Amino acid sequence: MKAVIEELEKRRAVARLGGGQKRIDAQHGRGKLTARERIELLLDDGSFEEFDMFVEHRCSDFGMEATKFPGDGVVTGWGTINGRVVYVFAKDFTVFGGSLSETHARKITKIQDMALKNRAPIIGLFDAGGARIQEGVDALGGYGEVFTRNVLASGVIPQISVIMGPCAGGDVYSPAMTDFIFMVRDTSYMFVTGPDVVKTVTNETVTAEELGGAKVHTSKSSIADRAYDNDVEALLQMRRLLDFLPANNMDGVPELPTLDPAGRLDPSLDTLVPDNPNVPYDIKELITKVADEGDFFEIQEAFAKNIVTGFARMEGRTVGIVANQPMVLAGVLDSDASRKAARFVRFCDCFDIPIVTFVDVPGFLPGTAQEYGGLIKHGAKLLFAYAEATVPKITVITRKAYGGAYDVMSSKHIRGDVNYAWPTAEIAVMGAKGAAEILYRSELGNAEKIAARIADYEKRFANPFVAAERGYIDEVIKPSSTRQRICRALNMLRNKTLENPWKKHDNIPL
Repeated sequence: MKAVIEELEKRRAVARLGGGQKRIDAQHGRGKLTARERIELLLDDGSFEEFDMFVEHRCSDFGMEATKFPGDGVVTGWGTINGRVVYVFAKDFTVFGGSLSETHARKITKIQDMALKNRAPIIGLFDAGGARIQEGVDALGGYGEVFTRNVLASGVIPQISVIMGPCAGGDVYSPAMTDFIFMVRDTSYMFVTGPDVVKTVTNETVTAEELGGAKVHTSKSSIADRAYDNDVEALLQMRRLLDFLPANNMDGVPELPTLDPAGRLDPSLDTLVPDNPNVPYDIKELITKVADEGDFFEIQEAFAKNIVTGFARMEGRTVGIVANQPMVLAGVLDSDASRKAARFVRFCDCFDIPIVTFVDVPGFLPGTAQEYGGLIKHGAKLLFAYAEATVPKITVITRKAYGGAYDVMSSKHIRGDVNYAWPTAEIAVMGAKGAAEILYRSELGNAEKIAARIADYEKRFANPFVAAERGYIDEVIKPSSTRQRICRALNMLRNKTLENPWKKHDNIPL
């Protein structure tokens, strides 16, 4: 028996070395951790249980039968994050560059099946060069099996991808179908076709970083939700994110203990909105002042900064935050902001996370670039997402709520549950100046008359009371009481039940 156990330990030691010490040293030399080191950091100490440690590929083409490594380039298994079960796979760049083979794919699909069956989140750590060329269609078939499971798990369990090295070709589509993608600056990149192919086909000269680095995908393409400076920071932030997320779509949001009183008032909010309606203020100040202990995990921070999305807690329970940002483009809605917020709202609705919306929106961004770029359809995505969502929805209008953007931002008319307004709110078709110039076009030559008309319009509509008179606003509240009001509303809506008409699925304007 002793000899058998010694043989087991010997085999395990070989498997844990992946592609060997030389390649591990090369990985460290690039500023990257190995697959197993990453898993150890991600999961609770001693909680990881590895599956399929000894699996090897079965390819015999191109001399591959002479080159085999236990594990075949991916480490899979399960463990816990702060005591909650998660499944994980990590590509091992030290083995065949982490490339995907048929057996490599089967290891991943086994973990995906287990995660779905046991209704627990799955996290993929990517650091690989795409399909294993020597295996041809077998590798491509493996990708298809992984993709199918991504689709089946969507909206059932949280799926998170962390890009920690190269991610190219077929490898990019699995992360693209997960709920969140995070990257590591300077060491990770994603693209369908690499710089060499781009050069050949389009004659463009571009580096891997310029083509698909973290800066590109967090600020331009919106593929990635955030980027971090190194592997350690990225993995620790994934632990933080998991604390906000339910295990599955039936589990309900996690509830963490908090010492922050639900009834806490914040007098500084009474002076947050400037007297001049054209002066900006930072909506993130409001978010952090109403959230438990000021803890806010922002999603897509570097993209479409005119809208803010992310997770916070109220009385220990997770909520999704959507907020117009007056500091950027006056908080206007454009195509990018609409897409960003729509996807976030749909994620929250999938997993029964209540949505809190802070509104200060002067309308949709005008211009040919927006109209040619499909603003109508992109704006409709956000409208659609809010209208179809059945989770508790609480809206607070802090200042401007103009035109169709008022409707879109979780108004009472698209099934907002509780709609508050601050006394500084202005709910109207448009701003007073524009409205007066249209209504009294014949008086445009008389500055004094137009000024009087603008003042009349402001007096009538630049306030929340017309909407409140009609029941479109449930209550005009003091800004300092915002946290208290939101917490009370969330408790009141805790058992909300709303079902949409049966359908195979909806047809959101993609």
